[in-house]
Amino acid sequence: MKTKFFGVIVCLLLAVSTGRAAGDLQVFPPAGEGMVRFVLPLPEQDDESGLRLELIVGKTVRIDAQNNYFFGGRIEEESVSGWGFTLYKIGNLGPMAGTLMAVDPNTPKVDRFVALGGEPYFIRYNSHLPVVIYVPEGVEVRYRLWSAGPQIQVVEKG
Repeated sequence: MKTKFFGVIVCLLLAVSTGRAAGDLQVFPPAGEGMVRFVLPLPEQDDESGLRLELIVGKTVRIDAQNNYFFGGRIEEESVSGWGFTLYKIGNLGPMAGTLMAVDPNTPKVDRFVALGGEPYFIRYNSHLPVVIYVPEGVEVRYRLWSAGPQIQVVEKG
């Protein structure tokens, strides 16, 4: 009887602490010097197992409209000490690189969002915890929601 009661108490404490962590962000450290913390609360969905969130980190810069550009750098996952929640950090935005197509020098420059290079960065959709991202000042965080279709395909034996 004592074991069952103790188990129920532990479960309740974990549920309360998880809910509190999602609501007030006290478990996530403040942004350090030269850094900014972005928080993305996710609304609850019917079937979150078929959803993924793509994090897109970059900066709006004035460049030509013809070439393709990207920044060096990568998103790193860290665990919040003592809680196990995940936060995401970009230590620094590396140098900008791009294609070198010839552009008429008289063509006016445009403001474009330039993201980190490499593969898209996907994370699991979880409405119970906010997505917390730390980036250097002047860097923007954007996201895209991806969802799986309801139909599952069968692979035939070869």
